[in-house]
Amino acid sequence: MPMNFKNIKTRSRALTRTHKIAITGVATLGAAAVAFTAVPGGQTTTSEAAAVSAPVAYKSEQLKGLQSGVTKQLAGDSLQGKVAAKKKAEAETKAEAAAAAKKKAAAEAAAKRTAAAEAAAKKTAAAKKKAEQQRKAKEAASRSAKRAKIKAAATKSYTNNLDGWIKHSLDIMKAKGIPGSYNGLYRNIIRESSGNPNAINNWDINAINGIPSKGLLQVIPPTFKTYHVPGTSWNIYDPVANITAAANYAADRYGSMDNVNSAY
Repeated sequence: MPMNFKNIKTRSRALTRTHKIAITGVATLGAAAVAFTAVPGGQTTTSEAAAVSAPVAYKSEQLKGLQSGVTKQLAGDSLQGKVAAKKKAEAETKAEAAAAAKKKAAAEAAAKRTAAAEAAAKKTAAAKKKAEQQRKAKEAASRSAKRAKIKAAATKSYTNNLDGWIKHSLDIMKAKGIPGSYNGLYRNIIRESSGNPNAINNWDINAINGIPSKGLLQVIPPTFKTYHVPGTSWNIYDPVANITAAANYAADRYGSMDNVNSAY
């Protein structure tokens, strides 16, 4: 059956350039094999020349084989493309998964750091609050104690007489660590001045020397100045100041005013 090259050309539009070249080469080689044969003297017969100019006929088996080869090659190319596309998609998916995992890990780490910072801030705030509460409680207790002490001092009063003077002096002596008793003070006061805070001795040796004894316990000015007790008056005739200074002197000289039974 004559070969219709026009139809072949139409069907080959879907083939690649390589496939077209392969088909053309096969057709040329087949035509050459059928048309040319060597004759003596190098001449070609009329029938042979006619055969060359005649259309090349192909068997259906040849066309089927050629078509099958092309189909297989196209199928192989398509399969390779699919495999490459699949590998590319898998790689992209894997990369996306790795990026997502990295992003998730970074977010979790940031969340942990934030939580740790918040916990530390809360702990610090709680410690500061507790310290502030303790400080305020301590200050309140101190103020309360001071108020109680001031109140006690303010509420305690002494009578303005020998009894009150002695009791007041004893409280000061107790606070300062000066020994002495009510009886020891009272006994010596009566002997020295009969309880007169303005008493003065103008006849003994001290008076002759210009430093007469003064006050309830007849203290000379130098002794009063030396043994004056802080918190009391500097007036030697002040009953409480005079008693307390004399008791302080007696404690240093005799151990206590209780040990004094005569002029001292």
